[in-house]
Amino acid sequence: MTILEVSNLVVDIPTEDGDVHAVQDVSFDVREGEFFGIVGESGSGKSVLVQSVMGLIPQAKTSGTVSFRGQNLLTLGANGLRRLRGKEISMIFQDPLSSLHPQYTIGWQIVEQICAHEQVTKAEAKARAIELLEKVRIPNAAERFDAYPHQFSGGMRQRVMIAMALSLGPAIIIADEPTTALDSTVQAQILDLLAEMRADLGATVIMISHDLGVLARVADRVMVMYGGRRLELGESAQVLGNPAHPYTAGLLRSSSFNTAPGAPLVPIAGRTPSLLTPPSGCVFQSRCPDAMEICGQRPPLREFSDGTEALCWLETPPSAPAPPDPKLPALAISEDDAIVEVRDLALEFRQRRAAPKRVLDGISLSVRRGETLGLVGESGCGKTTLARAIAGLIPQTSGTVHFDGRDTSELRGEEWRAQRRRVQVVFQDPFGSLNPKRRVGAIIGDPFRIHGVASGRERQARVQELMELVGLNPEHFNRFPSQFSGGQRQRIGIARAIALRPELVILDEPVSALDVSIQAQVLNLLDELQRELGLTYLFISHDLAVVRHVCDRIAVMEGGRIIELGEAEAVYGAPQQPFTQRLLAAAAPEIPRRPRERELLAAAAVSGTEAHA
Repeated sequence: MTILEVSNLVVDIPTEDGDVHAVQDVSFDVREGEFFGIVGESGSGKSVLVQSVMGLIPQAKTSGTVSFRGQNLLTLGANGLRRLRGKEISMIFQDPLSSLHPQYTIGWQIVEQICAHEQVTKAEAKARAIELLEKVRIPNAAERFDAYPHQFSGGMRQRVMIAMALSLGPAIIIADEPTTALDSTVQAQILDLLAEMRADLGATVIMISHDLGVLARVADRVMVMYGGRRLELGESAQVLGNPAHPYTAGLLRSSSFNTAPGAPLVPIAGRTPSLLTPPSGCVFQSRCPDAMEICGQRPPLREFSDGTEALCWLETPPSAPAPPDPKLPALAISEDDAIVEVRDLALEFRQRRAAPKRVLDGISLSVRRGETLGLVGESGCGKTTLARAIAGLIPQTSGTVHFDGRDTSELRGEEWRAQRRRVQVVFQDPFGSLNPKRRVGAIIGDPFRIHGVASGRERQARVQELMELVGLNPEHFNRFPSQFSGGQRQRIGIARAIALRPELVILDEPVSALDVSIQAQVLNLLDELQRELGLTYLFISHDLAVVRHVCDRIAVMEGGRIIELGEAEAVYGAPQQPFTQRLLAAAAPEIPRRPRERELLAAAAVSGTEAHA
């Protein structure tokens, strides 16, 4: 039984440069009680699509129909949509910290939503809110009811968002990237929780994600979007295991779990089309390895015997993935040549009304010159704190950090200034670490200016060389960070970090929020720079497939301690500690390939409107 039916939906968003055609003639249906996945690169229209369903883009110009239980949501006024949101259709946003009000307790925010829609007393609403917090497994829910959002970890904040989304018993829950940047165990808990709520409450779940492994694990059906259009739709096992559209096949080729560790990844060539002036034919034509002359015309909707539908001129399966390039020669790494030696490192944070909180507890490890050492563990285990202590950004309570044989606690004044040139950090959020009011050329040139290495025309020339080195257009020297994509902003951060040719680069979740194709480009870039410049990497990530692909050794952290350390394949192949075993077991499994004959049943010509899914 269909609960949501979208027909020929068009969403145009007015901007100073003209209308952005964010969603172009998209049709699909969602069945009651199913887990429906939506996947695609950034800018493909996924979030705009679901936000327009809920009426969250008031300035948008929409046409078509969005039918929820027979009622067209696009014709409802503001009051009608307000009554619907939360009560019938609720949403879990990507970033729970920015979605929860920082000045109000999490309990108050859940109670407010209940009281806004139902005639209940505040005591009754509070009791229901506590029951919901217990249902989503918030420890000591009654005590945490009066806690503020910043007092919860990322995974716990996401649980609070789920409790809020469930507070009014909605028929549909829309989850927009609910597991992005979460560790594998927390990610698995959130996915299990959504599945449990679906089973217990009979809710329908629509989930947006750029993580193909996550959708393969939980979704019944998957819709693939690109350039504002729906390119493929079908059962997740078929779409992700045996794609009918070249774009879906390209996404799968870009994934690190489809490539042998150490071999170059295969990103999708080119860049996404401008939605100000989208192409009249196939939106993927300029990047498609199977493109034909006829692709300049609007493609037909092809239906196949396994239920898959693809908007494509291609009658045969997409080109098979090219065999991965042979693994590049291993870098020369000497076990006796450690650039960083950490011994018995401990770090405590003082608290105003409580005993000091120990974040790092007796850590010892070495980082060998020229290697990539991976650091994995759950949120709050101390990964980033350890990296910052190694970089000298926070002082340790006890223990030592030796860099190239020198105890960093003995460095003073100009010695620390010189040390900064040897250790650089690439932060997780590229946009948050770039000053939005400064031009990119000035941002990348800061290391030269601060250390007095170059000035004037020489500095500009060196900055443009760096931009070219990391795959940015040197002509964009005077643009602002907001004028670049997420992957490009990460390249800006990398260019700034390598400007002074450091010996150690600390990479803190450098690809966690990037689409698989952009992720592949950045990982290939890091490998090329390491080989060309002789860099050493400390690589922090929650994505275990990525860590396995790029790292020589892996250190596993739990509760401020390193509990396991070894060669990457040894840790993955035979983990010794129960926690490491749980961490690996929680990771999204590889997507099984399902090569099978697929018979073309029909090919409906599409002219202006798209056939129903």
